[in-house]
Amino acid sequence: MTERPRRIVVALTGATGATYGVQLLKRLHATPGIESHLIISDAATLTLHQELGLQRRDVEALAHVVHRNRDIGASIASGSYQVDGMVVAPCSMKTLAAVAHGFSDNLVTRAADVILKERRRLVLMVRETPFNLAHLRNMTSVTEMGGIIFPPLPSFYHRPATIADMVEHTVDRVVDLLGIENSHAARWGGMKAEQNDVAG
Repeated sequence: MTERPRRIVVALTGATGATYGVQLLKRLHATPGIESHLIISDAATLTLHQELGLQRRDVEALAHVVHRNRDIGASIASGSYQVDGMVVAPCSMKTLAAVAHGFSDNLVTRAADVILKERRRLVLMVRETPFNLAHLRNMTSVTEMGGIIFPPLPSFYHRPATIADMVEHTVDRVVDLLGIENSHAARWGGMKAEQNDVAG
């Protein structure tokens, strides 16, 4: 038997931060043995154009398989279709709420529901600030169901020089969460060297 590729679903919704989903798709496309499945919501189409100047077809070209958000009969809508993980990047508060309450009214939320019920890895890159109590409760609910809430907050210990550096570092962390081999990531080695420099 031929071993199947690792299937990762990437969903883009209407929150700001479309670049995270695009960069993740690029990374997955360049990784051998990965089959990416893409869903783009209508609101995400607007955000892609507003933030990155991209059309839907530009982003669809980065995925191995493309699904329409209204196609609730798609392969990834069934738990019998083997998928290894799903990332919603970015994840709007509307999508978060739907996932938290099992409201599977489109393919993004249905696919996420399937991932949770099959006990697979779900990562929601939620984008909003500040959070209100409904947002926080919905994040708690998804966490209690086994999902991972991953707000794409920038880190600075790796001394990013550009916005692209920040985005790439965040994507590295998400790829790690999916359990995909990731030689691209810079690994933290501790502060000993810098402490010695200060002491000297």
